[in-house]
Amino acid sequence: MSPTPVPPRTPRPPLAPAPLGRAPLGRGRRALRALAIASCVPYLTLKTAWIAGSRVGIPDGSVLLEHSAVLAVANGVTLLMDTAVIVLALLLTQPWGLRVPAWLLAFPMWVATGLLVPIMVGFPVQLLSPGGAGQDEPFLHDWVFGVVYGGFIVQGITLGSLFTLYARNRWGHVWRGGRVGGGPAGAGLRAVTTGASLLLLAPAAAHALWAFGGTAGLPARRIAERSADFHTAEGLRVLFAAAAVAGVLWLVHGAGRPGAGRAPLALAWAGSGAVGCWGGWMLLSVLLPQDDPGNEPTAAMTLTYAGEMITGMLLACCMAVVLRRRVGNAGRPA
Repeated sequence: MSPTPVPPRTPRPPLAPAPLGRAPLGRGRRALRALAIASCVPYLTLKTAWIAGSRVGIPDGSVLLEHSAVLAVANGVTLLMDTAVIVLALLLTQPWGLRVPAWLLAFPMWVATGLLVPIMVGFPVQLLSPGGAGQDEPFLHDWVFGVVYGGFIVQGITLGSLFTLYARNRWGHVWRGGRVGGGPAGAGLRAVTTGASLLLLAPAAAHALWAFGGTAGLPARRIAERSADFHTAEGLRVLFAAAAVAGVLWLVHGAGRPGAGRAPLALAWAGSGAVGCWGGWMLLSVLLPQDDPGNEPTAAMTLTYAGEMITGMLLACCMAVVLRRRVGNAGRPA
């Protein structure tokens, strides 16, 4: 008796991303978009007023009044950065946003995450710390910090929620990707990830030293002005470095294993962003001219911030390579 022939199985075509642009936008996303845009208004209003010459929120004797030209440039740059939050909120909720190339959306979202997440975590922690959120010398009125950082926290929550919903529909298959190949390319990626993680140990060690009271590598004025806020911020920098390393190593070395999906991606995304973007922001701040010799940045500070910026970007690139390969394995365009 001859066996019954079995017809060959037709491979299932890959699922296409959900057509967000064709479906009506839900109330939840509309509300998140409105909150994201509204939370930018106080900050943009303050920045516009300062550029126009107003001193609202700036007390007499503030260091901000000593460098009017630098302040005007900084206000213009940060105003544009916060305006980008509005653009991103619209992009994530409009049909034309689906036609934006992946890299053109992912990079500014990574930067926004890296700059907002430390504030979202650090500001509430500083408020709860004994002696936190205080200032010994006039800089800005206390209400300014509440308005500005409160707005940043709302921006982070709403923009992060919108991006998560957008990414789940456009790139949900990436979170379920397979293992990175074990050939030369895969070995090279693992080597770069491991090397960047080891390099990040030096900046993380410096922040840990400063968090626990060490003064090596700090200028004299910074040592004299240390507060609970300073130690809290330095401790959080160590935690973000640990999150970046853990998340990217988990993605690269554990891809395809159970659990190697959303958790490592979230750690890698937020951790590498916080390390790279805040490292770059702090590097820019220490490179600005200083009038007080006691506040002149040391070589250790400059190298620490530069090391964070470089390693954070390297780890982000490794994360991007993993995600890009998963998209390729799924057979769909990004």
